[in-house]
Amino acid sequence: MTRPARSPGRRQAGITYVEALLAVVILGVALVPALETLNTAFRGATVGESVMQAQQKLVTRLENVRAQPFASLDAAALAAGSQTAPSSYSDPGGSANRVLVFLSRYDGDNADGNGNPFDGTDAGLLWVRVAIENTPYELTTLVAQ
Repeated sequence: MTRPARSPGRRQAGITYVEALLAVVILGVALVPALETLNTAFRGATVGESVMQAQQKLVTRLENVRAQPFASLDAAALAAGSQTAPSSYSDPGGSANRVLVFLSRYDGDNADGNGNPFDGTDAGLLWVRVAIENTPYELTTLVAQ
């Protein structure tokens, strides 16, 4: 029996060395940006987690302060003396991720006409700001009597 002759246009089954080498090069070139993207995503997740923890800490402290009697908050605001001085509701100095609570009477209606909301003419309205020291994270609200 004789073997059938191969036709000149017929390809061999399987891949050649050049094809395998080309596939490896393409994968190598595509893998570098993919790994960089994954690295960036992991770093972003870590930053996002710290932001979420800071936000939760601020919300918790703000709600705890708002739950205090208005008279206590007003007394702490007067004792602090200014909207830039931390009140007695702040964490002690030297604490890690120290939460600062700022309280001040707030001139919401600008009855005196001077445009300064922190001149303390309204006794029934307090400005409350909670911030984590040395970070950009803060929350601000008003509390009415």
